[in-house]
Amino acid sequence: MVRAHASSRRRARAVAACGAALAAAGAALAGWPAAAAERPRGHDVSSHQKNVDWARAKAEGAGFVYVKATESTAYRNPYFRQQYDGAHAVGLIRGAYHFALPDKGSGTAQAAHFVRNGGAWSADGRTLPPALDVEYNPYDRTQKCYGLSKAEMVAWIKAFSDEVHRLTGRRPVIYTTTHWWNACTGGSSAFAADHPLWIARYGSPDAGTLPAGWSSWTFWQYDNGGSLPGDQNLFNGSADGLLRFAQGS
Repeated sequence: MVRAHASSRRRARAVAACGAALAAAGAALAGWPAAAAERPRGHDVSSHQKNVDWARAKAEGAGFVYVKATESTAYRNPYFRQQYDGAHAVGLIRGAYHFALPDKGSGTAQAAHFVRNGGAWSADGRTLPPALDVEYNPYDRTQKCYGLSKAEMVAWIKAFSDEVHRLTGRRPVIYTTTHWWNACTGGSSAFAADHPLWIARYGSPDAGTLPAGWSSWTFWQYDNGGSLPGDQNLFNGSADGLLRFAQGS
């Protein structure tokens, strides 16, 4: 889900392709994974999708969506309100995500920027918990871990999570790939107990081996294109389970 600024879109695509877990990125699945038949379908969008036709997305089967809100400590998605409010208006359960740039500000500062600009949460049953997108560096292919050591990366993620929790009452969902997580956090299991996992794995019939510590996924991003705008996702549960998850149960 590399969703960097439009000016670096080509670099972002190249970086996404370099991870073993995303070796098949860009190749659309012939059909949905078998799991899609029994799990709620959703998607995620950013400024690349611009003004989304939300009525059409719902008619195509979307039940939920994550919308990019922010990046680093300054960027805000200029389409966020159309996307976030538009999804809500047609009855989708929606949430916001932050694209982490750990070399461009502390975890605490980026979390505060995120919550101020769309990353808040409410137990209304229509709002997913905030999400942190932490993955390959789309701006410098030589610094896939943003120049941080494994211990520093774990500390950065913890600082982000702690601030989001302090401001919203929810721990963030963590979006990542198994390859990046194991390479850049050293396979840390520090977050698995209380952070839902949003795993990215394309071109596969299942979500594959998960990052260290997690025994199950909450969301699976299984393709970067399909019938819904943006990336294609599944929720690991029922429609009622998705509602309970949004409510904080």
